[in-house]
Amino acid sequence: MKRHIFLLAAAIFLLHACEEIPPVVTGSMGQGGGGTPVDDQKRQVLIEEFTGVRCVNCPAGSALIEDLLAQNGERLVAVSIHAGEFSPPYSTSQYDFRTAAGDQILSYVGEPFGYPTAVVNRRKFDGQFDLQLGQGDWAGYIAEEKTLLPKVRIDIAPDFDNGTRELTAKVTLFVDETIGDPDVRLSIMITESGIQDAQLTPASSTPDPNYIHKHVLRGMMTNYDGAPISEALNAGAEIEQTYTLTLPDEWKEENCKIVAFISLAGASKDVLQAHEVDVVE
Repeated sequence: MKRHIFLLAAAIFLLHACEEIPPVVTGSMGQGGGGTPVDDQKRQVLIEEFTGVRCVNCPAGSALIEDLLAQNGERLVAVSIHAGEFSPPYSTSQYDFRTAAGDQILSYVGEPFGYPTAVVNRRKFDGQFDLQLGQGDWAGYIAEEKTLLPKVRIDIAPDFDNGTRELTAKVTLFVDETIGDPDVRLSIMITESGIQDAQLTPASSTPDPNYIHKHVLRGMMTNYDGAPISEALNAGAEIEQTYTLTLPDEWKEENCKIVAFISLAGASKDVLQAHEVDVVE
Protein backbone atom coordinates (compact mmCIF):
# COMPACT_ATOMS: atom_id res chain seq x y z
CA MET A 1 0.00 0.00 0.00
CA LYS A 2 2.82 2.40 0.92
CA ARG A 3 4.53 1.54 -2.39
CA HIS A 4 1.36 2.53 -4.36
CA ILE A 5 1.11 5.82 -2.47
CA PHE A 6 4.80 6.55 -3.21
CA LEU A 7 4.37 5.82 -6.93
CA LEU A 8 1.27 8.05 -7.11
CA ALA A 9 3.08 10.93 -5.41
CA ALA A 10 6.07 10.56 -7.73
CA ALA A 11 3.83 10.64 -10.81
CA ILE A 12 2.10 13.84 -9.61
CA PHE A 13 5.50 15.44 -8.95
CA LEU A 14 6.80 14.57 -12.44
CA LEU A 15 3.60 15.82 -14.08
CA HIS A 16 3.93 19.24 -12.46
CA ALA A 17 7.70 19.39 -13.02
CA CYS A 18 7.17 19.15 -16.81
CA GLU A 19 4.78 22.13 -17.02
CA GLU A 20 6.27 25.13 -18.92
CA ILE A 21 6.66 28.21 -16.77
CA PRO A 22 6.06 31.36 -18.83
CA PRO A 23 8.71 34.12 -18.69
CA VAL A 24 8.09 37.21 -16.62
CA VAL A 25 8.22 40.28 -18.86
CA THR A 26 9.80 43.26 -17.14
CA GLY A 27 11.79 46.33 -18.08
CA SER A 28 13.54 46.09 -21.44
CA MET A 29 12.11 42.65 -22.16
CA GLY A 30 8.88 44.25 -23.34
CA GLN A 31 7.77 44.69 -26.93
CA GLY A 32 9.18 47.57 -28.96
CA GLY A 33 6.92 50.09 -30.70
CA GLY A 34 7.16 48.22 -34.01
CA GLY A 35 6.44 44.77 -32.54
CA THR A 36 10.11 43.76 -32.36
CA PRO A 37 11.21 42.53 -28.91
CA VAL A 38 13.74 45.11 -27.75
CA ASP A 39 16.05 42.47 -26.36
CA ASP A 40 16.21 40.76 -29.74
CA GLN A 41 16.66 43.92 -31.82
CA LYS A 42 19.49 43.47 -34.28
CA ARG A 43 21.50 45.99 -36.23
CA GLN A 44 19.14 48.08 -38.35
CA VAL A 45 20.68 50.05 -41.20
CA LEU A 46 19.55 53.50 -42.38
CA ILE A 47 19.59 54.34 -46.09
CA GLU A 48 18.83 57.94 -47.03
CA GLU A 49 17.99 58.30 -50.71
CA PHE A 50 18.30 61.76 -52.25
CA THR A 51 15.81 62.22 -55.03
CA GLY A 52 13.52 64.66 -56.83
CA VAL A 53 10.40 64.69 -58.97
CA ARG A 54 12.43 66.07 -61.92
CA CYS A 55 15.08 63.33 -61.73
CA VAL A 56 14.45 60.96 -64.64
CA ASN A 57 16.81 58.27 -63.31
CA CYS A 58 15.64 58.39 -59.69
CA PRO A 59 12.69 55.97 -60.10
CA ALA A 60 15.25 53.25 -60.84
CA GLY A 61 17.00 54.00 -57.55
CA SER A 62 13.69 53.97 -55.69
CA ALA A 63 12.81 50.61 -57.25
CA LEU A 64 16.14 49.21 -56.07
CA ILE A 65 15.42 50.39 -52.53
CA GLU A 66 12.12 48.51 -52.61
CA ASP A 67 14.03 45.37 -53.63
CA LEU A 68 16.52 45.91 -50.83
CA LEU A 69 13.71 46.38 -48.31
CA ALA A 70 12.16 43.11 -49.48
CA GLN A 71 15.51 41.35 -49.03
CA ASN A 72 16.42 42.85 -45.66
CA GLY A 73 13.04 43.32 -43.98
CA GLU A 74 13.12 45.29 -40.73
CA ARG A 75 16.93 45.29 -40.82
CA LEU A 76 16.76 48.18 -43.33
CA VAL A 77 15.12 51.57 -42.76
CA ALA A 78 14.62 53.78 -45.84
CA VAL A 79 14.07 57.53 -46.11
CA SER A 80 13.63 59.36 -49.43
CA ILE A 81 14.72 62.99 -49.20
CA HIS A 82 13.59 65.38 -51.92
CA ALA A 83 16.35 67.97 -52.06
CA GLY A 84 18.73 69.46 -54.58
CA GLU A 85 18.40 70.63 -58.16
CA PHE A 86 15.84 68.00 -59.24
CA SER A 87 13.44 68.52 -56.33
CA PRO A 88 11.29 71.58 -57.28
CA PRO A 89 7.71 70.48 -58.00
CA TYR A 90 6.01 70.76 -61.40
CA SER A 91 3.11 73.10 -62.03
CA THR A 92 0.98 69.95 -62.13
CA SER A 93 2.32 68.61 -58.83
CA GLN A 94 -0.11 68.32 -55.94
CA TYR A 95 2.63 68.42 -53.32
CA ASP A 96 5.97 70.03 -52.71
CA PHE A 97 8.07 67.31 -51.09
CA ARG A 98 10.94 69.64 -50.27
CA THR A 99 11.61 70.40 -46.61
CA ALA A 100 14.01 72.72 -44.83
CA ALA A 101 15.38 69.68 -42.98
CA GLY A 102 15.94 67.82 -46.25
CA ASP A 103 17.96 70.69 -47.73
CA GLN A 104 20.00 70.94 -44.54
CA ILE A 105 20.67 67.18 -44.45
CA LEU A 106 21.88 67.26 -48.06
CA SER A 107 24.37 69.99 -47.17
CA TYR A 108 25.31 68.12 -43.97
CA VAL A 109 26.20 64.84 -45.69
CA GLY A 110 27.47 66.43 -48.91
CA GLU A 111 26.16 67.01 -52.42
CA PRO A 112 26.26 64.01 -54.79
CA PHE A 113 28.08 63.90 -58.13
CA GLY A 114 25.02 62.37 -59.78
CA TYR A 115 21.70 60.63 -59.23
CA PRO A 116 20.43 58.08 -58.13
CA THR A 117 22.40 58.48 -54.93
CA ALA A 118 22.08 57.47 -51.28
CA VAL A 119 23.93 57.53 -47.98
CA VAL A 120 24.18 54.30 -45.96
CA ASN A 121 24.42 54.90 -42.21
CA ARG A 122 26.11 58.23 -43.01
CA ARG A 123 29.37 56.31 -43.10
CA LYS A 124 32.35 57.03 -45.31
CA PHE A 125 33.37 53.58 -46.44
CA ASP A 126 36.92 52.59 -47.34
CA GLY A 127 37.72 53.51 -50.92
CA GLN A 128 34.93 56.09 -51.18
CA PHE A 129 35.55 59.81 -51.61
CA ASP A 130 32.50 60.91 -49.64
CA LEU A 131 29.29 59.68 -48.01
CA GLN A 132 27.20 59.64 -51.21
CA LEU A 133 27.05 56.26 -52.96
CA GLY A 134 25.91 55.20 -56.41
CA GLN A 135 23.21 52.54 -56.51
CA GLY A 136 25.67 49.80 -57.42
CA ASP A 137 27.22 50.11 -53.94
CA TRP A 138 24.09 50.13 -51.80
CA ALA A 139 23.52 46.40 -51.35
CA GLY A 140 27.11 45.59 -50.42
CA TYR A 141 27.47 48.29 -47.82
CA ILE A 142 24.09 47.49 -46.29
CA ALA A 143 25.20 43.88 -45.92
CA GLU A 144 28.48 45.05 -44.37
CA GLU A 145 26.71 47.25 -41.82
CA LYS A 146 24.30 44.47 -40.88
CA THR A 147 27.19 42.34 -39.61
CA LEU A 148 27.88 44.80 -36.77
CA LEU A 149 26.28 44.49 -33.37
CA PRO A 150 24.21 47.48 -32.25
CA LYS A 151 25.78 49.52 -29.47
CA VAL A 152 22.32 50.80 -28.57
CA ARG A 153 18.78 49.51 -29.13
CA ILE A 154 15.88 51.85 -29.82
CA ASP A 155 12.27 51.52 -28.72
CA ILE A 156 9.64 53.92 -30.09
CA ALA A 157 6.22 54.30 -28.47
CA PRO A 158 3.90 56.49 -30.60
CA ASP A 159 0.70 58.18 -29.45
CA PHE A 160 -1.42 59.97 -32.07
CA ASP A 161 -4.44 62.15 -31.17
CA ASN A 162 -6.95 62.02 -34.03
CA GLY A 163 -8.68 65.18 -32.86
CA THR A 164 -5.71 67.51 -32.50
CA ARG A 165 -3.44 65.52 -34.88
CA GLU A 166 -0.70 65.80 -32.29
CA LEU A 167 1.85 63.01 -32.43
CA THR A 168 3.87 62.13 -29.35
CA ALA A 169 6.85 59.82 -29.67
CA LYS A 170 8.53 58.38 -26.59
CA VAL A 171 11.92 57.04 -27.58
CA THR A 172 13.84 54.81 -25.19
CA LEU A 173 17.51 54.02 -25.72
CA PHE A 174 18.95 50.82 -24.28
CA VAL A 175 22.74 51.15 -24.26
CA ASP A 176 24.55 47.85 -24.74
CA GLU A 177 28.10 49.17 -25.20
CA THR A 178 29.55 52.34 -23.72
CA ILE A 179 29.69 55.10 -26.31
CA GLY A 180 32.49 57.50 -25.43
CA ASP A 181 32.14 59.96 -28.30
CA PRO A 182 31.55 63.50 -27.00
CA ASP A 183 28.73 64.33 -29.42
CA VAL A 184 26.04 61.68 -29.92
CA ARG A 185 22.62 62.68 -31.25
CA LEU A 186 19.10 61.36 -31.61
CA SER A 187 17.27 62.18 -34.83
CA ILE A 188 13.55 61.60 -35.35
CA MET A 189 12.01 61.80 -38.82
CA ILE A 190 8.48 61.40 -40.12
CA THR A 191 8.10 59.65 -43.48
CA GLU A 192 5.04 59.01 -45.61
CA SER A 193 4.41 56.40 -48.32
CA GLY A 194 1.69 55.80 -50.88
CA ILE A 195 1.60 59.38 -52.18
CA GLN A 196 0.40 59.62 -55.79
CA ASP A 197 1.92 62.60 -57.56
CA ALA A 198 3.94 63.70 -60.57
CA GLN A 199 7.37 62.17 -61.24
CA LEU A 200 9.56 62.27 -64.33
CA THR A 201 10.38 58.76 -65.54
CA PRO A 202 12.26 57.30 -68.53
CA ALA A 203 8.92 56.25 -70.04
CA SER A 204 7.94 59.76 -71.13
CA SER A 205 9.21 63.33 -71.52
CA THR A 206 6.30 64.50 -69.37
CA PRO A 207 5.92 63.61 -65.68
CA ASP A 208 3.81 60.63 -64.73
CA PRO A 209 0.90 61.95 -62.58
CA ASN A 210 0.20 58.48 -61.18
CA TYR A 211 3.65 57.75 -59.78
CA ILE A 212 3.59 56.45 -56.19
CA HIS A 213 6.17 58.07 -53.90
CA LYS A 214 7.38 56.10 -50.88
CA HIS A 215 9.32 56.81 -47.67
CA VAL A 216 9.14 60.56 -48.34
CA LEU A 217 10.71 62.70 -45.61
CA ARG A 218 7.84 64.90 -44.47
CA GLY A 219 9.38 66.54 -41.43
CA MET A 220 11.42 66.04 -38.29
CA MET A 221 10.68 66.06 -34.58
CA THR A 222 14.29 67.07 -33.87
CA ASN A 223 16.71 69.43 -35.56
CA TYR A 224 18.02 68.24 -38.95
CA ASP A 225 21.28 67.03 -37.36
CA GLY A 226 19.60 65.53 -34.31
CA ALA A 227 19.19 66.42 -30.64
CA PRO A 228 22.33 66.08 -28.49
CA ILE A 229 22.12 63.38 -25.84
CA SER A 230 23.33 64.91 -22.59
CA GLU A 231 23.12 61.73 -20.50
CA ALA A 232 26.13 59.44 -20.19
CA LEU A 233 25.84 56.59 -22.69
CA ASN A 234 27.30 53.92 -20.44
CA ALA A 235 26.57 50.23 -20.95
CA GLY A 236 23.32 49.32 -19.22
CA ALA A 237 21.88 52.84 -19.30
CA GLU A 238 18.24 53.40 -20.30
CA ILE A 239 17.46 56.88 -21.58
CA GLU A 240 13.99 58.21 -22.43
CA GLN A 241 13.24 61.18 -24.68
CA THR A 242 9.77 62.44 -25.66
CA TYR A 243 8.93 64.66 -28.64
CA THR A 244 5.71 66.04 -30.09
CA LEU A 245 4.66 67.27 -33.53
CA THR A 246 1.32 68.31 -34.99
CA LEU A 247 0.84 66.56 -38.33
CA PRO A 248 -0.46 68.75 -41.20
CA ASP A 249 -3.86 67.73 -42.53
CA GLU A 250 -2.45 66.62 -45.90
CA TRP A 251 -0.30 63.93 -44.29
CA LYS A 252 -2.13 60.61 -44.08
CA GLU A 253 -1.17 59.35 -40.65
CA GLU A 254 -1.99 55.74 -41.54
CA ASN A 255 0.77 55.89 -44.17
CA CYS A 256 3.33 57.63 -41.94
CA LYS A 257 6.22 56.18 -39.97
CA ILE A 258 8.44 57.46 -37.19
CA VAL A 259 12.12 56.90 -37.96
CA ALA A 260 14.56 57.30 -35.06
CA PHE A 261 18.31 56.87 -35.22
CA ILE A 262 21.39 57.47 -33.10
CA SER A 263 24.41 59.00 -34.81
CA LEU A 264 27.73 60.67 -34.14
CA ALA A 265 28.09 64.35 -34.96
CA GLY A 266 31.82 65.03 -35.05
CA ALA A 267 34.27 64.26 -37.84
CA SER A 268 32.39 60.96 -38.18
CA LYS A 269 28.62 61.07 -38.75
CA ASP A 270 28.15 57.30 -38.42
CA VAL A 271 24.65 56.06 -37.59
CA LEU A 272 24.94 53.55 -34.75
CA GLN A 273 21.37 52.22 -34.90
CA ALA A 274 18.06 53.03 -36.62
CA HIS A 275 14.49 51.92 -36.01
CA GLU A 276 11.02 52.76 -37.36
CA VAL A 277 7.40 52.21 -36.35
CA ASP A 278 4.01 53.17 -37.73
CA VAL A 279 2.52 56.44 -36.49
CA VAL A 280 -0.81 54.65 -36.05
CA GLU A 281 -0.37 51.15 -34.65
